[in-house]
Amino acid sequence: MSATALNPFVSSKFRFWSFVSMAVLVFVHGYNMQERYLQPWTIPGEPFSFSGFIEYFLANGIFRFRIPMLFIISGYLFAMHDDRSYKSRAGKRFRTLFLPYLIWSALGLAFTYGLELFPWSRALVSGSHVAQIDDTRQLLHNYKWYELLVCWLLLPIPYQLWFIRVLFIYNLAYPVLRWCVMNRTGRWIFFSSATLLWLATINVGLIEGEGLLFFSLGIWMQKNSFDIESPSSRLKPALWGIMFVSFAFIKTFLAWKGQPLLGGAVFPILTLMHKAVVLSGLVACWYGLDPMVKWFMKRTWFTWLSAFAFIIYALHTPLIAYVITPFLSLLEPMPAFHLAAFILLPIIVIGFCIITGFILRFLTPKIYSVLTGGRGM
Repeated sequence: MSATALNPFVSSKFRFWSFVSMAVLVFVHGYNMQERYLQPWTIPGEPFSFSGFIEYFLANGIFRFRIPMLFIISGYLFAMHDDRSYKSRAGKRFRTLFLPYLIWSALGLAFTYGLELFPWSRALVSGSHVAQIDDTRQLLHNYKWYELLVCWLLLPIPYQLWFIRVLFIYNLAYPVLRWCVMNRTGRWIFFSSATLLWLATINVGLIEGEGLLFFSLGIWMQKNSFDIESPSSRLKPALWGIMFVSFAFIKTFLAWKGQPLLGGAVFPILTLMHKAVVLSGLVACWYGLDPMVKWFMKRTWFTWLSAFAFIIYALHTPLIAYVITPFLSLLEPMPAFHLAAFILLPIIVIGFCIITGFILRFLTPKIYSVLTGGRGM
């Protein structure tokens, strides 16, 4: 494979997994158990149930490889274009990443601020805790002006935007990261440090541990012509697929039953199991699901939908966070209503995002292009 071009199937795999990762993200953010903000070590906080087990197994297990996958793809693609000047690439990334970041962060603030003007919708905001800044302030109306500024620039109400912010920083730091991963002596120190940050789930300032490791890994793979088309003998997808599902199952079991058995020791164990799920999921899904990728990418309807990946990513929160509780109340008479809401609400939100994106692209293509950084046109 050349350094400047992808073969058609690899290109379609990148597009497929980018869309699937965005769609799956909506399901993760639609997780509706008592403790809704998921960390690798999150305990459900509710009595064990089959539907709760399945929801946690998917949202905090099987679906968690998506962000590392996106970082690897982003690093790989960015490293393909070293023939272009740093200045032109940085300028392009400002238009395609940072400008949409600022716009969507502002829109999230405005939307939330507007909801707070009415008692019934104000309750949705406060109940979601999305805007909570401390123990007593759960609404944007209680922010000071400089706190609103920090929220807009660094802590967006659409909380998934952290990925764009971090990706933009790594794009700007690309020359340094490329040197780190290509320097024969320095790369071992760099990757060891990045791996430790990832394992510890630590952020250092604006450097996010998970993103640093996998974005840099994407650079290394491209620069070293790593075979991303077929697995080596150590990356057989069947074995990694078994590990993927097994690790996710064990992690979910420990999340429900581990604390009574292991006490506080369950939390580092859950974190390590989470990392094992992510790694095995990356290998298993990338190399093991090619037949599924080929089937979907041959469907016109799917390739049409995949063009709306970014609008799904940008638009789905904080909307989904605000409607989880009323949606649960609506479905509560149903058996396993938590699981039903976990499946149905993200599908509805994804549909809403696609319809909104289609209308915007049709009526105001220039605005749509700015909002999406030129994606999906």
